[in-house]
Amino acid sequence: MGSAEDRPAPLRLGTVAPDFEAETTAGPIKFHDFIGDKWVVLFSHPEDYTPVCTTELGAFAKLEPEFTKRNVKLIGLSANTVESHGGWVKDIDEISGSQLRFPIIGDKERKIALAYDMLDHQDATNVDSKGIAFTIRSVFIIDPKKTIRTILSYPASTGRNTAEVLRIVDSLQTGDKHRVTTPINWLPGDDVIVHPTVKSPEAEKLFPKMQVVKPYLRFTPLPKEDTSAAV
Repeated sequence: MGSAEDRPAPLRLGTVAPDFEAETTAGPIKFHDFIGDKWVVLFSHPEDYTPVCTTELGAFAKLEPEFTKRNVKLIGLSANTVESHGGWVKDIDEISGSQLRFPIIGDKERKIALAYDMLDHQDATNVDSKGIAFTIRSVFIIDPKKTIRTILSYPASTGRNTAEVLRIVDSLQTGDKHRVTTPINWLPGDDVIVHPTVKSPEAEKLFPKMQVVKPYLRFTPLPKEDTSAAV
């Protein structure tokens, strides 16, 4: 299990997130039903009771209220049993001072990890005692249409930045609503870029304060209260 031959074709942005049934710390789920009409951040961890994973889950737990305000559900995945997750969550809450509420999927057989290509192809040390590959630190941001909008992959050795995941959610949701894109290092309240598909004179009508730097680069102010961060 976990060899290159076992793996499905890699997922792409814009494809429908594979549906699955799984046991979680909050009970059994069918993933598409779990998504419902929400956005979802699905993120994987190599193993329970490991140091980097513990810091990450604590950080996601602390930031969960901000995701919830944005109509986003969090769901984790680790290559262990649900029973193991339950004990680990107590450690996470104790260490981080959080109260972890979102479900964690038990994926001991790596079935979901394989479907989502969450396995390390090169790092031979990232395996369990049986030589089965652990999951890497993958992140999938999925919209209410069940479409994958973002894929991030981190090595097992490197913890993620939860604020960046939230920033991406704000960018996607704000862009969908206002027909804009966000420039490098954008934060809610910064100027945005008018989407290239919005042509003049419609662009001038929709964005009266638009600044044309180049015909293909048009900035416009967008106050924070008009972004998804205004919650």
